[in-house]
Amino acid sequence: MAKVTEVARALAEPIAAENGCTIWDVEYVREAGTWFLRVFIDHEGGVDINHCEAVSRPLSDKLDEVDPIEGSYTLEVSSAGIDRVLKKPEHFAQFIGSEVEVKLYRPVEGRKDHVGVLMAYDGGNVTVGLAGTETTFEKKDVAQVRLYVRF
Repeated sequence: MAKVTEVARALAEPIAAENGCTIWDVEYVREAGTWFLRVFIDHEGGVDINHCEAVSRPLSDKLDEVDPIEGSYTLEVSSAGIDRVLKKPEHFAQFIGSEVEVKLYRPVEGRKDHVGVLMAYDGGNVTVGLAGTETTFEKKDVAQVRLYVRF
């Protein structure tokens, strides 16, 4: 049986494409006793509320029709955000040369958070340019990588 996120992605992709969007990620998580199906979309030039609505309404109808999820849940369709989490190899490839924040499970050099330029991604290992040197964090040590935004 396919995972909820895989089924939701398969249903969402053509709807997103019809509206000039792509699916960045899909999450199915339980928070404070409520299940959430979150679909993160992307659009060249940015995502606005109209894009979210254009994907959300038909996706909700399609999910009701196919009914792949037992019980109740809340559907959320939103932008992946400017500080989006990088999860897939294609995400990393798209943002080579961009500034990222790497969050680790255990401290390295006394810190769990490291900000630098994404240099490479290889099988889950992340190489970041930090203070003039390249540092590679192994997949097993990396909790999360997201784009870093400076204000």
